[in-house]
Parts: sequence; C-alpha cells; structure tokens
Amino acid sequence: MRILQIVALVSGTNAYGGPTTVAFNQCRALADAGHDVVLAATGSELGTPLPTERDGVRTALFPPHFVLPGAGFAGLTSPAMLSWVRRVAPSADVVHVHMARDLLTLPAAWLAQRAGTRTVLQTHGMIDPSENPLAGPLDAALTRRVLRDAHRIFHLTPREQREVAQVARGPVNLMELHNGMPVGARSRTARTDGTCRVLFLARLQERKRPLAFVAAARSLAQRFPHATFTLVGPDEGQRDAVRRAITDAELGDRLTWAGPVDSAGAAQWMRDSDLYVLPSVDEPYPMSVLEAMSSGLPVVITDTCGLADTVQRTGSGAVVDDSQPDLERALAELLSDPDLRERTGRAARDTIAREYGMDAVRERLLRAYQD
Repeated sequence: MRILQIVALVSGTNAYGGPTTVAFNQCRALADAGHDVVLAATGSELGTPLPTERDGVRTALFPPHFVLPGAGFAGLTSPAMLSWVRRVAPSADVVHVHMARDLLTLPAAWLAQRAGTRTVLQTHGMIDPSENPLAGPLDAALTRRVLRDAHRIFHLTPREQREVAQVARGPVNLMELHNGMPVGARSRTARTDGTCRVLFLARLQERKRPLAFVAAARSLAQRFPHATFTLVGPDEGQRDAVRRAITDAELGDRLTWAGPVDSAGAAQWMRDSDLYVLPSVDEPYPMSVLEAMSSGLPVVITDTCGLADTVQRTGSGAVVDDSQPDLERALAELLSDPDLRERTGRAARDTIAREYGMDAVRERLLRAYQD
C-alpha cells in the first residue's frame, strides 16, 4: 500500500511529544512489512536542508509558520506542506492524519478527503469539547465535517471516544487503537552501588506537574542521599518556575533540568535511569510512560492517567492520586526497595512485549485501512 501519514511537527527536541512518537513507530512498522510509507510534517531544529529520512522513516518536511500569536501549536500551519498534500494525496491508497484542532493537520485531512482518498484520523485526545473562543467557529467550518467524513477515527480511551463523538455532532466511525511501542532490547538489573536515578521526561507544562516532581525531590533527598532527580524536556510555560524551585531546593547536581532532547537523547535518558515519574493529571495516554516501561523502568503515574489501569493490573509501578503526599509515599517505597524496582521494571517491560507490541498495532492499522 501507498501510505501517507501526517503529523503536525517533527523537531530536534521532540517538542510535539507523543503524537510524533506514535507516527514514527507506526511508519517504521508499516515500512518493515513492505509498504510504501511517507511521513509528512513541518520540521524544526533539524538543520538545513530539512532531512528526507529520520529515525528510519522517509519524511517530507516543510517550514512551520505560527500565525496565531499565543495559540501555541493550534496556530501552526504550513502553506508549502498543504500545497504538497493537495498534490500527493490523490496518489496515496490511504492518508492517516494525527489530527489536532489546528490550522495544519485539520485542513490536510480535509484536502485528502476532498481528493477522494481514504482518510483515517487519530486524535490523541486533542479533539474534545472546548470553551476556547476559536474552537466554535473552526468546528463549525471544518472539524465536524472532517470527523464525519473520515473512513475511521482511532481513539485511545472510552473518554476520547465520547468526546470525539460529542464534537462531531453526527455519525462517526470510531475504532479503538492502542499506542504501540517497540520493546527494549534487554531487561534491566538493579544497580549495586545503591544509587537510583529518578527521571521526569516530558514537556514543562502545568498539566504535567513538573513542580510536583521538584517538590518530591526536595522532600525525599535527605532521606535518600543516593537518589538523583532529573527533569528532561522542552519548556511549555513552566521553565522559570521550575528553575526557581530547583534553585530554592539547594540540592546541587542531585536535582537538575537537562533541557530538551531529541528522540535518541530521550531513549538514552530512559536507559540511564532507574525510575520514571509522570505526575500529570488527566493524561490520556502518555507515550513517555510506554517508552519508560519498554526500557524496563517502573513508572509512577496518577489515577487520572489513561494507563493507570494497565500499570496497576500488571504491577508495573505505582498509581497515586494527585496529592503531593501520595506521590512522595510511592516514590519513597520504590526508592527504599531495589528489589521492588527490579520486579516492577521487569513487569513493565513484559507488559509492553505482551500487550503493546507493534506487530499487533500494524495489523490493526492495515485492517482499518483496507476495510
């Protein structure tokens, strides 16, 4: 099959996060099965000229333009990319759009549908009822039409299924699809020197709660003198507050923000760490948690995370409420017990291999593309 996948942004710092990781994983799996796959996106922090291949995937990358000040990725567009999609979409067998309520992926999906090409959408929790004053006019003009005309819409959770249907205000063809993840090459073994490297790898935005991670590090550092705490990821509004909190903690190099990294750098941080923490609330389906589990890391997440049931059921880490004491209690339990970290990390890796492998995701994609 000739498959065109579309995502908003590919950047050297993985600024767009989960949807981009999902797109690359899917494209690699489909290409490995012999399909002709191209991933189209805007590209930034990748050098000049923009690459035509990245992380084993053929790419068509275009300059990004942010046309709505203060709107973040919702204001992202690319006239060059949309013109290219208009030309190329008719020759594809299927166009798979990782779609947000924005000025790029939404019109790209509409162009593919207008070309008569089978179009599937994956919304990653980004299409939901919104009180943003810009959402109403955009939904009326384009979002609802694109949702209703899609051949399939992939959703992650029952909540996302309900929200997409609510936005569409009409019949939509919804289908559950888990985010897959290649399993890490080997199981981990606990360190013998007593150290434990605790990692937060996510965007520094309010919903991810990086300040809760910093506060936990400050609270637990004296009790666990061999633990280090590192935040990794690009700023999305919380950088200055995080820097102040780190300075106030006075823990030196035991508590640091390493800044943004690309996908290879993120994978290296996962390999070099012992425990992954994401205290975010209402997180639909965080790819960073799956990446950590794939690397054999035990994970600590909140009970509003879309992966909470999986982590709890499989013993892959700890699930906490959104309070600071519960987060610190779970961290203390894992920090004090290397054997527990090893067991839960091994369970996490086994869970990815058993339930989130890319072979199953690829077969489900192909069935949806061809039905």
